[in-house]
Amino acid sequence: MFSSLTDSLDKTFRNLRGVGKISEKNITDALRDIRLALLEADVEFTVAKTFIEHVKEKAMGAEVLKSVKPGEQIVKIFHDEIKDLLGGDYEPLRLDPPGRVFLCGLNGAGKTTTAGKLANRLKKEGHKPVLVACDLYRPAAIDQLATLAAQIGVPVYTPDASEKDVVKAARDALAWAESQPHDVIIFDTAGRQEIDEVLIEELKRLHKFLQPGETLLVADAATGQGAVSVARHFDEAVGITGIILTKLDGDARGGAALSMRAVTGKPIKYAGEGEKLDQLFEFHPERMAGRILDMGDVVGMVEQVAQRIDEKDAMKSIERMASGQFDFYDFLDQMKMISKLGDMKGLMSLLPGFNKIKKQLPDAAFDNSRMKRTEAIVLSMTPDERRRPEIIKASRRRRIAAGSGVNIIEVNRLLKQFGEMRKMMRSPGKMKKMMGGLGGMPGMGGAGKGGFPGLGGMPDMGSMPDMGNLGNLDKLLKGFGKKR
Repeated sequence: MFSSLTDSLDKTFRNLRGVGKISEKNITDALRDIRLALLEADVEFTVAKTFIEHVKEKAMGAEVLKSVKPGEQIVKIFHDEIKDLLGGDYEPLRLDPPGRVFLCGLNGAGKTTTAGKLANRLKKEGHKPVLVACDLYRPAAIDQLATLAAQIGVPVYTPDASEKDVVKAARDALAWAESQPHDVIIFDTAGRQEIDEVLIEELKRLHKFLQPGETLLVADAATGQGAVSVARHFDEAVGITGIILTKLDGDARGGAALSMRAVTGKPIKYAGEGEKLDQLFEFHPERMAGRILDMGDVVGMVEQVAQRIDEKDAMKSIERMASGQFDFYDFLDQMKMISKLGDMKGLMSLLPGFNKIKKQLPDAAFDNSRMKRTEAIVLSMTPDERRRPEIIKASRRRRIAAGSGVNIIEVNRLLKQFGEMRKMMRSPGKMKKMMGGLGGMPGMGGAGKGGFPGLGGMPDMGSMPDMGNLGNLDKLLKGFGKKR
């Protein structure tokens, strides 16, 4: 989302770090470049102007100009200001009884999908959510919500197709909810392509009747400059209490994330990154500031991994690796774990410095078809061959290649590198070195030295710059299985 902004800021800060002594001119020139970068990223003009003024005031301080590393000081100031701009600290949902959550926004922002994602997340956190369809204009939206509810196992109220009064539909929904065990009701409301008075008046009536504890604006992060107008209109109409940004994984400029919080004064509570129902994440301003500055979001990465991979399965795999007993059955298990992680490119973007190296990666670096080809090779092996790869000689290799529909060269390459990894596992010194970084996980390495190709062609994570506190795999695994 913030790749272009991140690139511009990285270039500016790199120039500052290269200057032996910081002067007011250095800072003024740098802030001019940063201001342009913010505007190009679709940050609203007055927001960008005020932000630069705050950074300049702090950056011109004597303690910065005279410090040993003034460039680093300015980066920290910028990080802190972005954090403040985005809201400071994460603010959780207020779900006090009767626990009503009111979603509003324009068509295409992803309200219905977000309603399903939010219900799914709350259910996993121990709540008992129910969904209510209040979009009486689009039957497809009602059907979509019903489909999502069925997928996550959450009760849903769908009004009669002939119903035209949204308040009556909501009253009927509340009566229905009394028969359902629940502590949260999520209302998916109607939207328009553009804000109009009919939409606003209907929302006001519905909002006044429901008196929800949370009124969340669902906004497309790619909205750009229009995000400010959208946020203001909905806030004035129904008094939003928070924002959910959707499509944060897109290639747009992302200025909405930096503008909407500043304009409304209301916190961004969640961010949607991807289409899957488990891809709704808490919005932590400090972590997002780190992502914008390419410092990564290690905690966010660990949380995402922990949500999708079973702790016992992960530890069992680690124990097998450490004992040198790793075979192709274990390899298949690891592929299943990796596939559960979803979009690997998005996950890897949370690593410090990833933005610097992603342009150097080949186009196929995150190609899921490569994982499927590797899986086909393993599935074409007999049970005995998977347990004892050393017995796979020329004739067996030809049979496996034919059975999996790949070139025998690919089979030979997989077996060779699998054998090298097993040798490494049986060497205590090499094993310890391999486990020292995330790159040592089978399937997380690339085709280079120490890597392991095939699981999507992932790059060798051992070459990642500035890995920060991802240095030890055991530390990463401590996040697995934690209750949120």
